[in-house]
Amino acid sequence: MRKILLLAAMSLVACKSVQNIDVSDYQVKEADVAKTLQYLASDELEGRDSGSEGIEKAALYLQNQFKENGIKPYFSTYFDTLSNYKDVSYNVVGYIEGKDKKLKNEFVILGAHYDHIGITEKGFEGDFINNGANDNASGTTVLSEVAKYLGKIKNNKRSVLIVYFSAEEKGLLGSKHLAEKLKNQGINVYTMLNFEMVGVPMKYDFDVFITGYDFSNMMAKLNEYAGSNLVGKSDMAEKYDLFKASDNYPFYKQFGIPSHTVSAFDFSNFEYYHHPKDEFQVMDTQFMTNIAQKMLPVVTKMINAETREIKVN
Repeated sequence: MRKILLLAAMSLVACKSVQNIDVSDYQVKEADVAKTLQYLASDELEGRDSGSEGIEKAALYLQNQFKENGIKPYFSTYFDTLSNYKDVSYNVVGYIEGKDKKLKNEFVILGAHYDHIGITEKGFEGDFINNGANDNASGTTVLSEVAKYLGKIKNNKRSVLIVYFSAEEKGLLGSKHLAEKLKNQGINVYTMLNFEMVGVPMKYDFDVFITGYDFSNMMAKLNEYAGSNLVGKSDMAEKYDLFKASDNYPFYKQFGIPSHTVSAFDFSNFEYYHHPKDEFQVMDTQFMTNIAQKMLPVVTKMINAETREIKVN
């Protein structure tokens, strides 16, 4: 009996120590970043086209990460089957329930699309697989590290959905499907933050830009939470209206909430957009690790703010 009580006490201490991890003590490992990125951008997945066997493998890989990190499915399974695409495709959705009795009814959605354009007839030097390392295995990988952290500490006041979207390349179909589905369910969404093409750095005094920066005060709040000049404005993103070009936009349309994408693709720092050379070897995993690390206090403060500090302008 004494031995059983001792083991129970040790288990309780271990559990408390995990939940009391300070964000400053948690280190994202570059080896973990590289492992996830390399798999998602591998030839085995054949460019992760929606409805393909390759993206099915990616979905199973991401589902297993959720399981390993104690993140539950939001629906009956992790797979949210799209209702608006001809082939069987699904978002992969994880759920971390909030700890605060009141704030847990508000949701923060963190997203990234994990699909790409697959195998195309136009190749390059005999390579026809568009591996999509930057677009968007990079955003998926960074989000997976944020998810891993949140899954380990489980000390969030608000509830969190971690979403890997399918069929973004087909016209934001995965995010359109989920935004409409959640709206019909009456879910109370506070804000949405999306990760897109964060595989190589930009040459600015900030790390990533935010799309649609003037639609809300999110850019200012993210920098405040980070305690640094993490996020900036991209004139090119505004010129090409990238606010409407990624998976943040359907949530803005459905819920009218602050919903933005952060990215490091500024049209001048990466020449392999939708190209077979968008591969693991040209990614900067140290930069990605740094972005993931800097995002930890940002999402922590966003999820745990006592009031809705991020607001639509």
